[in-house]
Amino acid sequence: RCRRAIGAPAHAKGRAMTAFWVGVASRDHVMKGVAGGFCQLSHGKASPVERLKPGDRIVYYSPREEMRAGEPVQAFTAIGKVLPGEAYRADMGGGFKPVRRDVCFFKAKDAPIKPLLETLSFTRGRRSWGYAFRRGAFRIEADDYRAIAKAMGVKDKAQNSREQ
Repeated sequence: RCRRAIGAPAHAKGRAMTAFWVGVASRDHVMKGVAGGFCQLSHGKASPVERLKPGDRIVYYSPREEMRAGEPVQAFTAIGKVLPGEAYRADMGGGFKPVRRDVCFFKAKDAPIKPLLETLSFTRGRRSWGYAFRRGAFRIEADDYRAIAKAMGVKDKAQNSREQ
């Protein structure tokens, strides 16, 4: 199922083009999403997940191994394509019901951010580059996505971005 997902986006009449996103989460949380084939953003909030559309690409940045703990990671740790379907609530118990979307994650290696700092538009020339990631989820340019994908060893033909 992921082989088809890695190709260029479909551009049917009236269909928006691909948008590119960064989600921020600890590596252990990212790996749960990869294993389950879903993304979850900003501690399960609905609005960031509902902005994602089928065919969009998402890259996860992990500052640490665990939420508020663990060793620093400071790397992009997962990359994938948003699958068709709507956002949905998952019942995690204890009243926690995060909103998710299904994602086909590509086989990838971690890409440390430090070699990319002067390449990415959202970190280039910024002494406090980590501030960009405090948003939890944000849209990026196609060139940024391609640079991250390349660093992760992923060949993805997605190149177009929706109008903002």
